This record gives sequence, C-alpha cells and structure tokens, in this order.
Amino acid sequence: MSLSTVNHAAAAAAGSGSGKSISPASPAAPSVRLPRRWPPAAAAVSAAALEADPASDRFSALSQVSGVLGSQWGDEGKGKLVDVLASRFDIVARCQGGANAGHTIYNSAGKKFALHLVPSGILHEGTLCVVGNGAVIHVPGFFNEIDGLESNGVSCDGRILVSDRAHLLFDLHQAVDGLREAELADSFIGTTKRGIGPCYSSKVTRNGLRVCDLRHMDTFGDKLDVLFKDAASRFEGFKYSKSMLKEEVERYKRFAERLEPFIADTVHVLNESIQQKKKILVEGGQATMLDIDFGTYPFVTSSSPSAGGICTGLGIAPRCIGDLIGVVKAYTTRVGSGPFPTELFGEEGDLLRNSGMEFGTTTGRPRRCGWLDIVALKYCCEINGFSSLNLTKLDVLSGLSEIKLGVLYKKPGGQKLQSFPGDLDTLEQVQVTYEVLPGWQSDISSVRSYSELPQGAQRYVERIEELVGVPVHYIGVGPGRDALIYK
Repeated sequence: MSLSTVNHAAAAAAGSGSGKSISPASPAAPSVRLPRRWPPAAAAVSAAALEADPASDRFSALSQVSGVLGSQWGDEGKGKLVDVLASRFDIVARCQGGANAGHTIYNSAGKKFALHLVPSGILHEGTLCVVGNGAVIHVPGFFNEIDGLESNGVSCDGRILVSDRAHLLFDLHQAVDGLREAELADSFIGTTKRGIGPCYSSKVTRNGLRVCDLRHMDTFGDKLDVLFKDAASRFEGFKYSKSMLKEEVERYKRFAERLEPFIADTVHVLNESIQQKKKILVEGGQATMLDIDFGTYPFVTSSSPSAGGICTGLGIAPRCIGDLIGVVKAYTTRVGSGPFPTELFGEEGDLLRNSGMEFGTTTGRPRRCGWLDIVALKYCCEINGFSSLNLTKLDVLSGLSEIKLGVLYKKPGGQKLQSFPGDLDTLEQVQVTYEVLPGWQSDISSVRSYSELPQGAQRYVERIEELVGVPVHYIGVGPGRDALIYK
C-alpha cells in the first residue's frame, strides 16, 4: 500500500480544500533564507575531500566540545551517531535524563546493545563515559546495565564516571510515577514509569538525595525517610513502614560501596579535560520537543534535552560548546499522549510503524507515526543552533510513490502561524499544509555514497536543507554502524 493519502483531520482541513499541497516553487511555500552558518566554517569542505574520505573529513571538522541532540519527540537514532563519532572523542557525556532514554547501538560484529543510562560511547575501549550532574541515577538499574555489558564482553572498569552531584532515583520514585499516571487517567502524560519525573520533582523541591549522600550513610536514612513520608502523604496507594526504610538503607549501603569507584567531581573532570584539549561529545537523551520549557508541555520529559541542558547538566560554559548535530528521522514519531500535527492513522501509520520497527527501546510501546514536520524541525533548529543534521531512517521511505512534508501551520480561520506554538489548544487545532515530493522505488539500505542515492531521495534531503536552513551531513539508511552516508 502507498502512504500517499494523509488521513488526518488537520490535513483534511488545510487551506480551502482537503490536504492542500504546495510545490517547491509555489508562492505559498515558506520563504527560505539560509543563515550565515551555512555551511559552517569548520565543515565547509571540498567535494573532492568528501569523496576521498567523507567520514574522516566530517569527524575532523567537529569542534572540541560537540553535541548530538534530538530534534523531534525522541527515538530519532541519536545513539548510533554517538557510537559512530565516539572513536574520535576522548569523552562521551550524558547531561540529563535517566534510564528513560533508550539508545540502541550495534558493535562492529553487528551485536545489538540497548543502553539506557550508560553513554553510547561505551563500546569504544579508549572512550571515557561520563554521567553528568543533570542526570538522575537509579543505582540498581545502573548496575544491571553494567553487568549486562560486562557479560557481553564490554569492559566498564575505570571507564564510567558518575557525578557526585547527580540525583538518586529510588524505587519509590518509580512507584509514585505509576500512581501519578493512574491518577491522571485519560490525561496521562505517557511516561516510561521509570520514576524520572518524581525524581526531578524531589530535586526541585529540595528534598532529593544526591550521589554524594552515599558517602554519608549516618544521615542517609533520615533524608530518605523524608522522601518516603512525602510519597505516603501524597498518595493513598503508597504504603510505607519503618521496616521498608531500614531495608532500603541496608540495600544502599551495599550499593554505596560498589558505586564509590565510579563517583567523581565530573564538573572538574570535564573542565580540566577541556583545558587539556581533550575532545568531548555530549549525548542528549530524549529530544527538544520533549524539553520541559520548549516542548509540548505538559506532555514532556522533566529535564532540558535542548542545548541549554548541556551547560546546566555538565557544568560546561556556553563559550566552550561548538558544533551541535540535530538528529531527525526522515518522518516523525512520538510516544505517549500529546498533540502530533502530522500524525498518520490507520493503515498508513501502521505501514510506517512496521517498516521502521517503531517500538520503544525502553518500554516496547508502539510509536505514533507521521510525515516529517518541518515546522517543528525548524523550531528545534532555532532553539539549538544546529550546525548540521543527521537524517535517520531514510531507507524506511523507500517504495513510496510520493512523500509529504508538513511545511506550514494555519489556524482554523486560515491565519498562518510564524512558528511552533506553545499553546496546546492552538497546536491541537492547526491545519497542516503539505508539500508533496516524488518518492523512489529502489532499496537504498546498501547505498554508502550520496551520489548513488536515487534522485527522489536526494531531492528529499536537499528540500529539507532548504526549508530549515541547516545542512544534512549524515544520512542513516539502516541500523548498522556502516549504514551511514556522509554528505
């Protein structure tokens, strides 16, 4: 079946007819003015150099502190690019989020690894992995992940540092997460129920515990008691007793001993590394459209997965940050509740979901699927100042007779919106104007050179560049490490 028909109420109401489409030359298309960073000075390389060794050329052009961030609602494939780039960096650092961030990567032998908290650079022996102060740590889950890596031949000894300022996520936070979602009923956020939100809530209300508290077990129990009592007073379904507290304290005494070798003042480590000219790659969890400030609030995560989260989550000064790469799928997906203007329903959405294997790494939940939303992508590019984009899963669109880009939002009365709206009532009513591009029929999963892509695929990539004003330097055509085209 073809995905040529958009089965969405907003699309049906767009313009004066149903699903109005515009061509690239149409005067109704958004005006395009490429910013001064096009192409970035460091990445302005010759076509001959790219043809000779595109990977090395792109890697060497990246700045000392670079970042890989999501530019949709997560699940874009950030882990793969981080894994590919990690061999050229000394340190890979996570700046926010917790085990709700599932990153799927493959080693050189093609073995699949599903990571959640450990940075995706762990498969490279010479790379130090840092979990920064902005992240939240579920210690049992952290050790389960490490044990899984070790059992598969990946050494973690001396290769992972955890910030002493990072907050501890307890099982009680996970219990509260589930109770909170049940309480919201039909208005549930759609969290992974890993306790991320409740842990950040404890942090903000200043009764949370940090990794450094594990070094003071004489007061640890009293602090944890406050958390237990707070949860019990808030939720009737949360049962608490002193025996629970005693058991948890004894458990964390054992964890404290094992975690001690991993604990470090990572703010000092990272800034000292910058002074020593070491290269640092920042791995973002979740994505900009889930940012607590800039995302589709309240259907968001509890941290800042946009560029600002790098500074607050690692203690790195803004002036130190260089290239930021935005990762975007060739289409759009999201999980949980919340508005999704370009969503496809029924068989059309199912086709994308099954072709792209769109099921959550952390939860296994089926993802909602739709056409690529240029309005949302451009908004993310503006917020983060991306120097380039990584377009992933382009191969999933192979075989379609036509492909659509959501290029413009209008209010029901026809008024054009200048940007992605913060008001969810507005967002839920927007009418999407689509631009239709021809598809391609050939399988591109084995293509490794941009010039070998079908003309339809090249036109699709280049039209995205034109519309958002940011170059696409990396194109994913499959899950493996080598299934990457450098443009």
